[in-house]
Amino acid sequence: MNLLGSSSPVTAAAVSQQTDTPIIGLRDITKTYTRGDFAVEVLHGISIDIYPGEFVAIMGASGSGKSTLMNLIGCLDRPTTGSYQFAGQEVAELDPDERALLRRESFGFIFQQYNLLATSNAVENVEVPAVYAGLTHQQRVARAEELLTSLGLGERLDHKPSQLSGGQQQRVSIARALMNGGAVILADEPTGALDSKSGEDVMHLLHDLNAKGHTILLITHDANVAKRAKRVIEIRDGEIVSDTGRSAAVSEHVIQPPSVDTHGSADGVKMPDIMEAGKMAFRALRTNLLRTLLTLLGIIIGVASVVAMLAIGNGAKQEVLDRMSSMGTNLLLVRPGAANLRMADGVRATLTMDDAKALSEVPNVSEAVPEYAGNVTVRFGNADAQTQFNATTPGYTIARDWDVDQGAFFTEEELNDYAPVAVIGTTVMKSLFGNANPIGQYVIVNNIPFLIIGIMHPKGANNFGQDMDDIIFAPFTTGALRVFGQRYARSITVAVEDLSRIDETQAAVSELLKARHGGIEDFQIRNMASVIEARTETQDTLTILLGSIAAISLLVGGIGVMNIMLVSVTERTREIGVRMATGARKINILLQFNTEALVVCAIGGFIGVVIGLLTAFSFASFGKPVLYSAGPVILAFTCAFATGLLFGYLPARKAANLDPVVALGAD
Repeated sequence: MNLLGSSSPVTAAAVSQQTDTPIIGLRDITKTYTRGDFAVEVLHGISIDIYPGEFVAIMGASGSGKSTLMNLIGCLDRPTTGSYQFAGQEVAELDPDERALLRRESFGFIFQQYNLLATSNAVENVEVPAVYAGLTHQQRVARAEELLTSLGLGERLDHKPSQLSGGQQQRVSIARALMNGGAVILADEPTGALDSKSGEDVMHLLHDLNAKGHTILLITHDANVAKRAKRVIEIRDGEIVSDTGRSAAVSEHVIQPPSVDTHGSADGVKMPDIMEAGKMAFRALRTNLLRTLLTLLGIIIGVASVVAMLAIGNGAKQEVLDRMSSMGTNLLLVRPGAANLRMADGVRATLTMDDAKALSEVPNVSEAVPEYAGNVTVRFGNADAQTQFNATTPGYTIARDWDVDQGAFFTEEELNDYAPVAVIGTTVMKSLFGNANPIGQYVIVNNIPFLIIGIMHPKGANNFGQDMDDIIFAPFTTGALRVFGQRYARSITVAVEDLSRIDETQAAVSELLKARHGGIEDFQIRNMASVIEARTETQDTLTILLGSIAAISLLVGGIGVMNIMLVSVTERTREIGVRMATGARKINILLQFNTEALVVCAIGGFIGVVIGLLTAFSFASFGKPVLYSAGPVILAFTCAFATGLLFGYLPARKAANLDPVVALGAD
């Protein structure tokens, strides 16, 4: 199949054989339009045979039905009843895509109003039919430039319609009609909008095309134009009233339409179709730049919100988890819990160091550490500070996973000997000693001297914003008795070896303490793993809430895309008609407009991701927790892409379902 419509010379006998069979055969064609409850029959039993190589003028006054007849012949419309055969193939019952295939391969349209795409230059207008015929970009451009140059527009290739005269625009229209070969040229009032000289030039071109073997059907109301044809058919009130008959003169180079397999219209979308749809989408969006930017804004805000809020929300969650994890995830915290128990200086006197020792023997327990913490005043020389004092045992560093940075933690021997030794946090060190080394120095804690033997590794703030480094550790025996005057513990921290058995271990700890306390449950046990899990669920809920709010912004942006695309379809109805007339199938139109929506959302998604990440970065620069991950970025961009696909489909389907005749007649 030759899409470019070139032909080779044929003998006179071959010409006779080719032209004996009508290329167009109409039998008893009627066309009825329904307007509400009213039906108007425009064509009344039209029967015509048109042969290859003829130059036929169909003449009639406005309203006579000549344009309707041309639309039927050009497969832009279908008859109500009757038979229409093109090159021996019955086409009256073909579906829209099959008719589009015939238009693409066999027909070329020349319109009175030119119907050029205002935003495309001459070459781009001419190459439109070849886009749907599958020619490569290089082939299309070369062919379009060749046609335009042969029609005297070689110096106007990059000019847009607004930069061309009426005659020049009509020449572009003629070049477009010839792009795919144009075995049959349908010219609807081609001189109606032109001055006399330009009209004469167009008629010369049509005669030249007929001489080269093209079959010409000229629709006109002007008898002077009609008589320039070799055959004149007059139509009045939807009926043929006269026909001068088939002309004897036939070109020596008859261009036959290619053999078209209309079943090929069911072929799916191919990669070149997608690439061309993308190019056309970018061109259309560039044309209405301001509207495109406003459409992008909704998608940008939505995507940026999703990325930023999830990054900030996940960062906050991770910070909480990190802080709680720093306290230990494999811990059971045992505290006094019965309100009616004896109090010792405000402390419920139920837990002892012996309880902690007994708990350390429970299976799956690595350490059981008693603690008695309170606020104290600590002094060194002329400097003093308020800080936290924690009386505990040597197993604290293991239970809390907190190492000594300098020096050493106190030992079991120092615990048993009631040694007045202490290990301090970095905040206390800076408050009392500045940059000096405190190890080996004595500090006064509530008037009791303690020898500093170590400095803890810096921890920072905990989940409640408290400075964990503002603390002093001392043996439980020394600290509880000498500093606080107590033998009881405020709490016991139990470190579990196998976290998967923490619930089992909690039950064992509870049973042992009840047994030691005479069967009374005078304590409470907090499972840190459960606390972290509950806190994580809360943070997840808040993150989902933030993400949902951002997703609503994305949804609103998608609705905006749909509205803009619906407006675009309305504004570009005539363009859609031109594309359909030049061979675009429904899938081509659907793909083009859906691609435009996808491109908008993809660009908006990309910009939104960048802005969202920059927003999160700005947030982090103020010291706020932010967690960057690929998940939210991919999610947001995918949602933007899906938004374009979803909200672009309805406008695209509306465009694809337009009737070519109605679309071409749109204002």
